[in-house]
Amino acid sequence: MERTTCCVVGGGPAGMMLGLLLARAGVEVTVLEKHGDFLRDFRGDTVHPTTLDLLDDLGLGERFAALPQSRVEQVALPDEQGGLQRVGNFDLLRRVGVRHPYVAMVPQWDLLDLLADAGRAEPSFRLRMDTRATSVIREHGRVVGVRHRTETADGGHVDGELRADLTVACDGRHSVLRAESGLPVTEFDVPFDTWWFRVPRRADETGAMLLPKVGRGKFAVCIPREGYFQIAYLASKGIDAQLRARGIEAFRADVAELIPEIADRVGEIASMDDVKHLDVRLNRLRRWHVDGLLCLGDAAHAMSPIGGVGINLAIQDAVAAATLLAAPLRRGTVTEADLARVRNRRLVPTVLVQGLQRIMHANIAGPALAGELDGPPAPVIRLMRSVPALQIVPAYLIGVGFRPERAPAFALRAREGLRGS
Repeated sequence: MERTTCCVVGGGPAGMMLGLLLARAGVEVTVLEKHGDFLRDFRGDTVHPTTLDLLDDLGLGERFAALPQSRVEQVALPDEQGGLQRVGNFDLLRRVGVRHPYVAMVPQWDLLDLLADAGRAEPSFRLRMDTRATSVIREHGRVVGVRHRTETADGGHVDGELRADLTVACDGRHSVLRAESGLPVTEFDVPFDTWWFRVPRRADETGAMLLPKVGRGKFAVCIPREGYFQIAYLASKGIDAQLRARGIEAFRADVAELIPEIADRVGEIASMDDVKHLDVRLNRLRRWHVDGLLCLGDAAHAMSPIGGVGINLAIQDAVAAATLLAAPLRRGTVTEADLARVRNRRLVPTVLVQGLQRIMHANIAGPALAGELDGPPAPVIRLMRSVPALQIVPAYLIGVGFRPERAPAFALRAREGLRGS
């Protein structure tokens, strides 16, 4: 029977960041990742200014900067004259001390590989790939670890158990551990799902601007990437089968009508297999823990893709959890009160962000998909044109958010020690 101090289930941004920070605190931590690598398309690829600052503080900023990436420095909406009106200007964040006034667009697997490599440099860190948690282990009502299944190179598998003082569920919105915990969930209505695809981007096309597109019954966001646009296409929830039944030609026509700038390239969407469906959920746990188990990131609060802030919130959760739980874990005395402090610290930013997303759903995405809105709200366009300084507000909400977390002191000391070695 294996044992560790902290078992982190899920090697996404929250799980990998938590594992790294706890290891730097000297906590024995094992991260279980069900896949053999991190190569999944259309995961959250936005790395926000607060996360960039965090990577700097952890001594990983230069390595991150060397990764292939594009930068989003502005958010713009079509105006009444057919041009573009900037509504969010990340450069204004310099006025409030933000070191990296942009959102970096980096394939999530590159970020996760970077965190994994940094974790492996710590003697108390273990990452087990191809290993998925199948259930929790309970003793006397307390979660004391997980049962897991590891896939082997010959196509078989090996079942095992990993005991831990604390188990942390970072396994996403469909969390197995959350389902087993019985924790109550508050669900919010979402009027749409998202379909992701990509088309080539020419060298002369803007590479620093996030471009939402609104039309009657349609809504999309064009995200500039290195050599291509990543498109988030929003349509009414529950129609994935209908979209696929209409076929690729009808889908291309819909995209070309909504985003005429890329009409000459929709043929690059070879088939509906290139269009990935995301069942959008917006929910949060009323309590994030049971004795011995804590939920973080999407396992605690599934976010809408509006604003692209889910990855940032998940990483902030991990930083808060590591800061509050490192000392109790080292002592071997993690209590339910300790776990409750993590939720108490992160609840307000979660509620505020979800509240803003619900407002966006109700006033923009929902009406657009219902055919009640054929363009961006004109008052917003006029206000941002009249008072350009207000463009800092969307930039701040997307790039920084509410209650950003700072790297804990033990992680900084560990970084300095590594530099001196």
